Amino acid sequence: MEAMSEIADYTLRELRETFRSGGTRSVAWRKTQLSALRELIRDNEEKIFEALYQDLGKHPIEAYRDEVGVLIKSINYALSNLDKWVAPKKGKLPLLLFPARGELVPEPLGVVLIFASWNYPISLALEPVIGAIAAGNTVVLKPSDQSPACSSIIAKTIPEYMDPKAIRIIEGGAQISEILLQHKWDKIFFTGSPQVGRAVMTAAAKHLTPVTLELGGKCPVILDSLSNPSDLKVAIKRIVSGKWGPCSGQACIGVDYMLVEEKFAPTVIELLKKTIKKFYTESPKDANCIARIVNKKHFQRVQNLLEEPLVEASIVHGGSLDEEKLFIEPIVLLNPPLDSAIMNEEIFGPLLPVITLKNIQESIEFINTRPKPLTIYAFTKDENFKKKILSETSSGGVTFNDVLVQFICDALPFGGVGSSGFGRYHGKFSFDTFSHEKAVFQGGFFPELEPRYPPWNNFKMKFLRLAYDLDYFGLVLLLLGLKRLCRLMGLLIRFVAMAILLHLLKFFQGVSNSELLLKRSSFSSISSSFFQGVRNSELLLKRSSFSSISSSGLLGGLDLLILASSSLVLLQSSPRTSIHIWLFRFKTLASIHPSSNLL
Repeated sequence: MEAMSEIADYTLRELRETFRSGGTRSVAWRKTQLSALRELIRDNEEKIFEALYQDLGKHPIEAYRDEVGVLIKSINYALSNLDKWVAPKKGKLPLLLFPARGELVPEPLGVVLIFASWNYPISLALEPVIGAIAAGNTVVLKPSDQSPACSSIIAKTIPEYMDPKAIRIIEGGAQISEILLQHKWDKIFFTGSPQVGRAVMTAAAKHLTPVTLELGGKCPVILDSLSNPSDLKVAIKRIVSGKWGPCSGQACIGVDYMLVEEKFAPTVIELLKKTIKKFYTESPKDANCIARIVNKKHFQRVQNLLEEPLVEASIVHGGSLDEEKLFIEPIVLLNPPLDSAIMNEEIFGPLLPVITLKNIQESIEFINTRPKPLTIYAFTKDENFKKKILSETSSGGVTFNDVLVQFICDALPFGGVGSSGFGRYHGKFSFDTFSHEKAVFQGGFFPELEPRYPPWNNFKMKFLRLAYDLDYFGLVLLLLGLKRLCRLMGLLIRFVAMAILLHLLKFFQGVSNSELLLKRSSFSSISSSFFQGVRNSELLLKRSSFSSISSSGLLGGLDLLILASSSLVLLQSSPRTSIHIWLFRFKTLASIHPSSNLL
């Protein structure tokens, strides 16, 4: 125990010295390390396959798909985008602060600690390392001791290919993990169970260390009643591969249970049986296409889920278990009790409960009554149903009409929410997870805005109001002392417009329908509204910026003046027509300037 603590102390000191030297901040260093990691994976591909088979019984094709190929893809993506990621981003500043400029500068966090998981012992160990190196950090990687062969190959090859002063591997079990968590890190990245995740958070809180938790949960798949038989077959194939394909169901994003309509269940069960036999033959144990359970402890955990009498009675396919070989064949269950352990704990094994509902819309409420999942899968062509799933449920992600493929998309972040974890990574999101975006403000010494300093007065209050409203035109007028002049011009134009309107109203009295016109738009209502607008102009100036003043005062008065003048010209040619046009324009003006007090 004491020796382990000394190793941890020495490693942490050395990595901090390396980081302080500034060597890892170089883009060239980052690219060199990423290229070395890619070379390590390619050179040791067969050894990785062998280790994965030894630890988990994974077929080489499954191993390449989920462990090797995905890493090479991620490294290539990081190398091709790293220059863009490290470049500062311009920040948009208010014009009032000109000629100042702002930018966001990404900087590495420092020394980071990464805990890997046993179910994907290569990819889940090295995927976050890619992001940590791309961001310019030094790294301590703790592989899972439950995958000893993979842990060993990582510990042996990393120092041979990568900078040992910046990237270190520490192997061990729970004791070494506890020792590592006692130290202060600049970032902790954990992949594993919620129970261990809580312990990691508790330890990190003592040092206020930021944490990313990639946990899991019960990921449902919603299967709508697809009318096209070929669509249904594709959906079932993808569900079967998404349940038993990834490490025999030992995957945080694997399908945990299925929701279908009651009337649709018999067809689904039959298709599941046929597809399982097609993929994994009549004897899955001998097919060498399904991984085994990682160890006896987890085998017993999965076996215990089936021991409840009502759960065992719900099995409609499979049921064979081989503890000596740690193999469990694909098992399908129909409507196990909802209060059973299999429906309340993350299964993390080759068991698929199928839950029936009267209406598939009920699946939303079913999911919402349980902890937030890492992913929701839904097979449906109903666009309204898709919108409801997106708007009425919460999960780390949602995948429509497919399973698992979102994990390999670098443009999409991977991460949970609530009990399924928090934080995200993959692609640029990995870089962001291990970076801090530093806000940089570059100010000048001219101009100097005196209203920011005391002593305070009314002028400075007006200045600040206009500044926070981003009313730059109003600020210019305030500084030039023209705001009062503008108000007076607006009032003058209103008086001129009113005089013209008086002339028009007198003329309307001579027209045959003038009585109706006067009833609908009496001079008294117009004049009272106008003078009320004049009385309110002072209050308007106090409460509004120049833009609102101009719209209700100066521009409103100009509109009225133009209306009145154009009406005089029309009167000379067609008095009756001009009356109707005048009324239409007057009403339109009132609707355009509802707050101008013109009416």
